[in-house]
Amino acid sequence: MNLAVRQQALDRVLSECHQLWHAQPFREIRPDWCRRWPSLTYDLLALDDGEQARLADDGKAAAAFIARHVPEVAVLPELADVAAGRKSSFEDHDRFWDRDIPGRKRAQIAAFVAEVHGAGLPVVDWCGGKGHLGRLLARQWKVRVSTLDIDPALCAVGQDLAARAGVAQDFVVADVTLTTGARLDRGRHAVALHACGHLHRALVMRAAPSGLAALDVVPCCYHRGIEGNYRALSGPLLTVVSGDDARLAVTEAVTAAPRRVCQRDREMAWKLGFDAWRRRQSGDDGYRSFRPVPTAWSRGSFGEFMQLMAQREKLVAPAASDMDEFERRGWQRQREVMRLSIVRHAFRRPLEVWLALDLAVRLENDGYAVRLCRFCERRLTPRNLLISARLD
Repeated sequence: MNLAVRQQALDRVLSECHQLWHAQPFREIRPDWCRRWPSLTYDLLALDDGEQARLADDGKAAAAFIARHVPEVAVLPELADVAAGRKSSFEDHDRFWDRDIPGRKRAQIAAFVAEVHGAGLPVVDWCGGKGHLGRLLARQWKVRVSTLDIDPALCAVGQDLAARAGVAQDFVVADVTLTTGARLDRGRHAVALHACGHLHRALVMRAAPSGLAALDVVPCCYHRGIEGNYRALSGPLLTVVSGDDARLAVTEAVTAAPRRVCQRDREMAWKLGFDAWRRRQSGDDGYRSFRPVPTAWSRGSFGEFMQLMAQREKLVAPAASDMDEFERRGWQRQREVMRLSIVRHAFRRPLEVWLALDLAVRLENDGYAVRLCRFCERRLTPRNLLISARLD
């Protein structure tokens, strides 16, 4: 299935199922789809903790579970399946390239370089920070690399690392979202590893007008820079995606340590307990957003948490006699939210693939031969989609 055909098929399913993945159970006590598919709701709420955790971590299994009630969902795993790439050998040189790089980041860079293929062209390292990726490419491909980043301090550190590694790498302080902020010379090869939403979109849109010969882009944080609804780059599509919807695509994470899971569950339960109390106080059963909550606030007692939240939100703190009730309600809601959210989990990867296909098809429309693949396994990073484009 070519990229454009897959895009259209996935677009139709996401559009038809919009009600399922757009709703946010954290904000809506019972999303509208619960009334449309009551048996799905019942089966989800009946899940034990082990099965809930398994389905939350396995989008394909979640889709199969939902497809028992919503048959249209059955095709999602196939449409969202992206094949692994074709890795080449990777020479680790003398390890000067990986100085001061955290282990997981180092492994991601190595996997990227093992997957992409150079052609002797000068390289533009897009939003490259300290230039770790560019430094390795300068060694591996023996080409000149220009690393662009908006942060002058990162560029200064990167220039020092490049000098110590003895590679041909220069740094340019630039806001790449501005057409005058970053120069893309004709015939160059641009690389971008985990450039956030508006940053990777800026590169894709400017590739053809700038005459780039090649691109290798791994998108990240698709929701960044979206105002209102996402504007497709490849042409009109059926699916309407808000900034919050696009955030869903990047909520998947590698398995967390048990202590972090317990902390996450407690933070969610306490926030939901506060939400339940505020709904009762206001008499309004609708959700009202609040600013991010400092992690430290969840390390004391629930009563202390509620006092801090009420003070920050300029509300009268609940009575001590109410604390047990609202902590219990928070944990009850947390259990329900985790189960109802399995529906959204089934759509995380399909939505991410839909967003990546929009970029890939845009490049095809602009005259590039494009390949979409996985450059590494999910355990290293869930943001593992690589878009490789070469001018025909």
